Amino acid sequence: MNDYGHDLLFGAFITPVAQPAQQAVELALAAERAGLDLATFQDHPYQPRFHDTWTLLSYIAARTQRIRISANVHNLPLRQPSVLARSAASLDLLSGGRFEMALGAGGFWDAIAAMGGRRLRPGESIEALGEAIEIMRMLWDTEERSGARLNGKFYQVNGAKRGPAPAHPIEIWVGAYKPRILALVGQLADGWVPSLAYLERGLPSLGRMNQLIDEAAEAAGRPAASVRRMLNIGGQFSPNENGLLHGPPQLWAEQLAEMTFQYGTSAFILAVDDPTTIERFAKEVAPATRELVSAERQRK
Repeated sequence: MNDYGHDLLFGAFITPVAQPAQQAVELALAAERAGLDLATFQDHPYQPRFHDTWTLLSYIAARTQRIRISANVHNLPLRQPSVLARSAASLDLLSGGRFEMALGAGGFWDAIAAMGGRRLRPGESIEALGEAIEIMRMLWDTEERSGARLNGKFYQVNGAKRGPAPAHPIEIWVGAYKPRILALVGQLADGWVPSLAYLERGLPSLGRMNQLIDEAAEAAGRPAASVRRMLNIGGQFSPNENGLLHGPPQLWAEQLAEMTFQYGTSAFILAVDDPTTIERFAKEVAPATRELVSAERQRK
């Protein structure tokens, strides 16, 4: 059992299709009406079938009132970190503290290079991610009066003025799978957001990956619980039980609650482009899962 004790969050992982132009917006509005906590969107700036994710996030922030928003995850190699930090602070201020920063080290390097991005080897991309996180945190820290400075291998700031301060302490979540980047998550990140579909051995992979994060966090002098464990999930509602996240809402709730206690997962983000499924996930699965987790935690 490995419950880190975080409150549960439920969200939608919405495809940012450019046509129909308002589809992703309407799904985010549906997620907010249904009561979900998060609306998230993949970020592939080289993909012409998708909206630019930053523009979409800004538009959705203006159309919504309560739901938190983030990428899932931002393509760092095509988004300069100091500018991204200021953009994030502005959007957080304009939205009343509803933006969270989710980052990826990069993939699809041919497409990134075609857009003018720098092609990096895997180890280099992780090092660049660490530098970017440091820069973002420095620029958000307006209590420090001196200019932000980092002479990194990939990114530099040389006395950049800090600010604006975001409306709330923006969390930094990282998409990660391999040991070296998982260690970086433990050292620097506030959250870890893998996708269930990409885990080599399915859910059992989370055990070893959590261990790597925990060890790195503790080596950096941080409690393991400093890192929220999140998970992008997919599934199908049906009357009959047919495996993981294939069955009635109560089965989903039982399986998600088990993930919380077995693997510490406390944020479940459903890949969904259908308002009916969003409604069912929010109205039936989320409250039932919260009830099961609360009851078990009280017994302990």
